[in-house]
Amino acid sequence: MDAFYASVEQRDDPALRGKPVAVAWRGARSVVCAASYEARVFGVRSAMPAISAERLCPQLLFVPPDFVRYKAVSRQIREIFARHTELIEPLSLDEAYLDVTVTHTGLPSATATAEAIRAAIREETSLTASAGVAPNKFLAKIASDWNKPDGLCVIRPQQVDAFLLPLPVGRLPGVGKVMEAKLAELGISKVGELRSHPLAALEMRFGRWGRRLHELAQGIDEHPVQPERPTVQISAEDTFEHDLRLDELEAHIRRLADKAWAGYLKEQARVARTVVLKLKTADFRTLTRSLTPPQRPRSAQELAEIACALRERVERPADSRYRLVGVGLGGFVDRDSYQAQTDLFDKPPA
Repeated sequence: MDAFYASVEQRDDPALRGKPVAVAWRGARSVVCAASYEARVFGVRSAMPAISAERLCPQLLFVPPDFVRYKAVSRQIREIFARHTELIEPLSLDEAYLDVTVTHTGLPSATATAEAIRAAIREETSLTASAGVAPNKFLAKIASDWNKPDGLCVIRPQQVDAFLLPLPVGRLPGVGKVMEAKLAELGISKVGELRSHPLAALEMRFGRWGRRLHELAQGIDEHPVQPERPTVQISAEDTFEHDLRLDELEAHIRRLADKAWAGYLKEQARVARTVVLKLKTADFRTLTRSLTPPQRPRSAQELAEIACALRERVERPADSRYRLVGVGLGGFVDRDSYQAQTDLFDKPPA
């Protein structure tokens, strides 16, 4: 979807149309959830501190996020996807992979399917979507950003090399600024240069990630579309009005543990074994500490106790301050197999 949250707000409020809009709370403690294309002209981007966005664009209009409304629109869009295929892998409220090798509609090509989906979204939601059509997931992802907004980019199998090789390596998934700099040290700035670099040298420098880089440079991605993506983590977090020290976080950690536990109770088939504490420093550095105890947490109180204790593993000066804290549960395993293991080790000796 194109600037999804901001586009929903502009759709529903005519006074916002054609104007720079940021979906965020105004103030020094807030970050931008989404920016309209009119705001992006000024350099406003999602995840940017709201105060920085306002400096870039003094006329920026701030709209508080309404995730209940965004989720409702997202469900409407997923229903459109489901008319075409059951193989839908959601990435977020506004993005998904679809495998349209076989479709319910019998349309003659993936391109025709993408055009039909985009037309239905426009007609039924009054919003625009951009689509990438390609032989695999990572190429489709790159293509989906190619002609935004309201665009369609098709990479046919015979066009992969012509499309891929001239690209900066930063367009490859997982290649951020740090990895881009490391590749630059090897004289690699384009995908074509990465393709010609020996696989053995990449593996020696980057380990398994070196092999993945080599595959991406060849246009290879064997990951299938996964309709049922298992939960990786259930968490709750909060940004404070004022930065706090570690020793001032206990009440917030306990409150967030209650919230995370309430979400976890909806998970029926699996159990969580790992507790995660997330912190963001006053200078926006993110820290995480985790623990998988011998016995999984069995209540919100146990979750809170472990999360509070994880503060002891934060090796920073005592006067360091934090703008955000989060509490999460991870390390999910199948409930039945976990119970079978527990029963086995809890049995008294014969």
